[in-house]
Amino acid sequence: MQIYVDADACPVKDEVYRVAYRLEVPVIIVSNSHFRVPRHPLVSRVVVSDAFDAADDYIAERASEKTVVITSDILLADRCLKAGSTIIASNGKPFTADSIGAAVATRAIMADLRAGMGTENIGGPPPFTKTDRSRFLSSLDQALVRLKRSA
Repeated sequence: MQIYVDADACPVKDEVYRVAYRLEVPVIIVSNSHFRVPRHPLVSRVVVSDAFDAADDYIAERASEKTVVITSDILLADRCLKAGSTIIASNGKPFTADSIGAAVATRAIMADLRAGMGTENIGGPPPFTKTDRSRFLSSLDQALVRLKRSA
């Protein structure tokens, strides 16, 4: 069992480490750029090229039913779900087989709107809150406990 973190824009890395240490689950931080990660036997860092989707490709190629993937990237979530992974967004909401279709469709609609109207008229995601952080901690803990029980 492993946790892969799509790390370049992930606001919950510290929370991932905390849960991973407690449950003794390895964490792989995947990014396009170097940044500090804790020196801990359970944490490793992979820096991929800055090519488009390089981090996504790295994670998707290693996704399986024994991995938890932390990402807010809907297309990466879709790829990893197809490989059997458990996917959790940084706000704590899981991506599931039931929810991913609507998420992909909404993403496509928003991309079309941005292309037609310019980005200044389309808002981004809501601000990250303490509630999101709390929901994330709970979701990650539940997902890892569930995977450990099924192993």
